[in-house]
Amino acid sequence: MTKGSTGATRTGSRRWSFSLEEEFGTRNITRDVQEFVTELGVEEGIVNVQLTGSTGALTTIEYESGALQDLRRALDLIAPTDQTYAHNERWGDGNGFSHVRSALLKTSLAVPVIDGVLQLGTWQQILLVNLDNRAREREVVAVVLGT
Repeated sequence: MTKGSTGATRTGSRRWSFSLEEEFGTRNITRDVQEFVTELGVEEGIVNVQLTGSTGALTTIEYESGALQDLRRALDLIAPTDQTYAHNERWGDGNGFSHVRSALLKTSLAVPVIDGVLQLGTWQQILLVNLDNRAREREVVAVVLGT
C-alpha cells in the first residue's frame, strides 16, 4: 500500500453544465475537476469524467491556441464537415461529422489522483469540446473514488 491508502474511502459525484460554441467550442475543465477532488478531500484515488452526449468529446491536450488549431485541423482532415454521412441521410441534421469525431476522441477519461492532485503532465489539461454543428449546453459528470 502507498501513503494515504489506509484512510476511509471517499466518493462523490458532480455535474457541470457548460455553454459551448458550435463545431469546436472548447473549455479547459481541469480546474473544475481539481477543485471537486480537493473539496472531497481525496488524497489517492481516481476521477472518472464523462461528457453526456454523442457529438462532443473529452480529451487531454496542452490548452493553447496552436495545439487547439492543430487538433481542429486534424479533425477536419479525418472527418470533414462537408462530406456525405449516412447519419445525415437518415436524420437530416447535418452533424454526421460530429458523431464520427466524438467516437474518435471519446467522451470520457479517467485521471489518477495522488497526494490530492490530478496526475496530469505539466502542460496537459482536460479539454471539453463541442463538435456539433450548433452551439450546445454540455453536461459533464465526474465520479471520484479514493481515500
